[in-house]
Amino acid sequence: MNESNGTLALHDGRCLGYAEFGDPVGVPLIYCHGFPASRLEGALLDVAAKQKGIRAIVPDRPGYGLSSFQEGRQLVDWPEDLAQLTDHLQLDRFLLIGISGGGPYALAVASQLPARLMAVSLVCPLGPVYRDEAVRLMQPPARFAFKAARSPSALLRWMYGGLAGHAMRSKPELALALLAVAAPPADQAALRRREVHRILCASIREAFRQGVRGVLHELVLYANLWRFELADIKVPVTLWHGDSDRTVPPAHTRMLADRLPDAEVHLVADEGHFSLPINHATEILGMLLERKGR
Repeated sequence: MNESNGTLALHDGRCLGYAEFGDPVGVPLIYCHGFPASRLEGALLDVAAKQKGIRAIVPDRPGYGLSSFQEGRQLVDWPEDLAQLTDHLQLDRFLLIGISGGGPYALAVASQLPARLMAVSLVCPLGPVYRDEAVRLMQPPARFAFKAARSPSALLRWMYGGLAGHAMRSKPELALALLAVAAPPADQAALRRREVHRILCASIREAFRQGVRGVLHELVLYANLWRFELADIKVPVTLWHGDSDRTVPPAHTRMLADRLPDAEVHLVADEGHFSLPINHATEILGMLLERKGR
């Protein structure tokens, strides 16, 4: 795996960290990582990106990895960071993908930078968890977290900033083991793969490099109004979801698709939250490339 890390000084003085994977001279793709994760998650796409001739660029969101925390930020601030990054890399247009918790960020980019996008895909995307019906479909720990994040309190900081944050920073392998307990067979098999386990542990550990502020702030952003309208997104969006996903239920993809003006849904049988982007990376990237020419 050939990983290249870089940093960019943004106009407001913050630092934006990013990594590159795949073909260094390939078609540019911006990858919005999951939650909580970091630029290192992009290594999961490295082999498929090389095969498909894609240059995968994976920025750390504010407060994660090498990227400075941003006080008071909203989801709608992320497109400006990406605009500066892609200008710095001299990329006029690019493919865009959002994985899990990166889905809302990819949608924010689609709402604000449509002219720069060649094609957009969301993979097992987190849905509108500021709505009760989306939260009710999730597992109990996620339900509690998103409800608590609507009105941030000392309890939220203690639970997710203290206990969970410390555990995930110091023992990410324990967090993955706990996820695997209730995971469908496809996810259990994916998480047992040595290279997958190594990449995910490294990504989670890097997410907490600066502590828990970035993670806690992002939890609050997901759980409150996103400040852009899905109905205003005019670019076509392809959504992928495993029908066995227990981390983010497939209904979240349907909720997003129902509100997007131009959406195409691929529900993949017997795949889970982790297995889908791993087992179908080549297919997902291939369809992105096909759509860029339309």
